[in-house]
Formats: sequence, C-alpha cells, structure tokens
Amino acid sequence: MPKEKVTVHLTRSGGGFGRRLSTDYVLEVAAIAHKVSAPVKLTWSREDDMRHDQFRAGGFHFLKGAIDANGKITAWHNRFVSFGTMQPGRGGGAMAIRAGSGGELQADQFPARFLPNYLAEQTTIECNIPMGPWRAPGNNVFSFVMQGFIDELAHAAGRDPLEVRLELLSQKMGGNFDAPRMTAVTKMVAEKAGWNPKKFPRGKGQGIAFHFSHSGYIAQVAEVTVSQQGELKVDRFVCVCDVGQQIVNLSGAENQVEGSIIDGLSTALYQELDIERGRIVQGNFDHYPMIRMPDAPAKIDVHFLRSNNPTTGLGEPAIPPVAPALANAIFAATGKRVRQFPISRSDLRWS
Repeated sequence: MPKEKVTVHLTRSGGGFGRRLSTDYVLEVAAIAHKVSAPVKLTWSREDDMRHDQFRAGGFHFLKGAIDANGKITAWHNRFVSFGTMQPGRGGGAMAIRAGSGGELQADQFPARFLPNYLAEQTTIECNIPMGPWRAPGNNVFSFVMQGFIDELAHAAGRDPLEVRLELLSQKMGGNFDAPRMTAVTKMVAEKAGWNPKKFPRGKGQGIAFHFSHSGYIAQVAEVTVSQQGELKVDRFVCVCDVGQQIVNLSGAENQVEGSIIDGLSTALYQELDIERGRIVQGNFDHYPMIRMPDAPAKIDVHFLRSNNPTTGLGEPAIPPVAPALANAIFAATGKRVRQFPISRSDLRWS
C-alpha cells in the first residue's frame, strides 16, 4: 500500500480521566475518512460515549480478620474476584486473562506489611466488556474496601477507629509505604476535624479514612446526618494532604482536592451502569446523576502538611478516601454498614 501523510490535531482539554488514552474513536474517524476520501470531523454524543465507553472493572471482596484479646488486629484475609480480558502476557508471553484497568489487587496494597498474618488472593473472570481506568484507578475501590473493613474490625474490638489506624501504621514491616507521613496526616485531620465520634447524637456521625496513591498521602474525615427515614446529608469533609514540599498555586491545589471530594461523593452516592442484553441502559445524566449543589457538603476544609519530599500531583490521590470516610460516618450515625456502590442502593433507615 502507498504511504499516506496523516496529520493528527490534538486538542488540549481536560476532564477525560483516562478515557482519552483509548483510541477507538480515532479508529472510527479514520475508517470513515478512508471510505469517503475527504476530511471528517467525528463528534460522539453523550449517549454514544456512555454506551460505548471503556468501563471500570467491577469486583467483589470477601474479607476475614482476627483481633486479639487487646483488640489489636492480628490477621487479614482478602479474597478478591474481578473481571478481565484475554491479553498477551507481560513481555509478550502467552495469552492469559488479565484484570481490567484498576482491577488488579497489588501485593503491597495496605494493610499488607503492616500485619503479621496477611493473605490476599485474586480470581479474574474473563468478560467481553471493554474496560478502562477510572480516576485513581484501583485505589478508589481498594480504599473503600480496606478502610471500611478496618472500621468494622475496630468496632468489633470496641475501639476508636482512629486509634486502631494509628496502631496499624506503627506496625510497618517493610515496603515503600511511608508510615510516618501517613501517621502525620491522619493525626492532623483528626485534630482539624475535632475528632470525637462519641459527641454526636444518633443520626449524626463522623467517619475517618486514609489512603496512599500517586505518591500522595491523604486523610479525610466525613460528617453526616441521616434521618430516621434514611435521608442522607453530607455536612462536612475535612481533608489533609501531604504531596511534598512545594505548592505553587494554593488555590489551584485546594480546587483539586475539593473537586476530588465532590467527584468521589457523586460516584459513591449515585452512579451506576446497568447492562441488559449486552447493552448499557443509561445514556445521559438523567439516569446517571451527578451530585448537585443541595447534596454537596455545606463545608469542605482542605489543609496541606508540607514535608521534605519531592512534590507530586493532586489530580488523583484525594479521591480514594472519600467513599470509605463517608461510609464509615454513615455507620457511626445509623449502625448500618455500606458495602456496595452506589450508596443510594442501601437502606439507611434506622429507629
């Protein structure tokens, strides 16, 4: 075939959250242009995009844990079932089922190396659904699972969830996780939020969570109100971030964190896609709702803890702790555990 000169114009625009790394739309417009032998502009509608996307790999976690007579966590077992596709092995090896983007449980995922007895297992089931990244791939879901289960074990031991987390961080046995940095942001967020779960009456609660991702150490506290009829109101979020020694644009950094919290709440509370007869049902925001102003927290407090470490980005690390902090606050308010997304599926009524 003769060589052709092709010019690709890249538009500098944000908000793709990983989707722009997939090139299916490029192949489509190239195929159309080849057929008509003319310049072509291709625009996908919202319905096109939602129904022909690269979807986040789903999964199920089955957890067991043990606590000793002093209420200390001594063992952890996570059995993870996720979804993937047939792909060449690493380095061009034999074909094998590999988990979709963000669906692979890494061996050093917290609390690995912080416990004397820890076992993580994963089974990946082949499926033909196109899969791609979600903001902070993997970390957003793993944080929800790990930080939620730590909260459950703390409750079973009759201990303060903050105290249990700090105790866990003191047990580090190796690896790249900087426990002192996470300890510092966790203590600071508790101070800034006025951490005291016992001060709240029934129907109101505080929840805490932390997570390390994309070189950022983030801790958050959520405060919620849940009516006896199960109506949820997120009252406040407090976030402390350690992303290194330098922040040039403070308002821009605060905006990144505030946006992450709003994005995380929107996803955790409302968003889901249903597949019927091989097709995505939802097509636009009328059936895939985004969080609106009346449902957003009345107050978001953002704080930065500067450390003598290389500066990193803020686009992703602030989103993973959002869902577990929220779910843990809901439990504190109602006594009900949230173990699935979206939270709108859960019955939060209490009496």
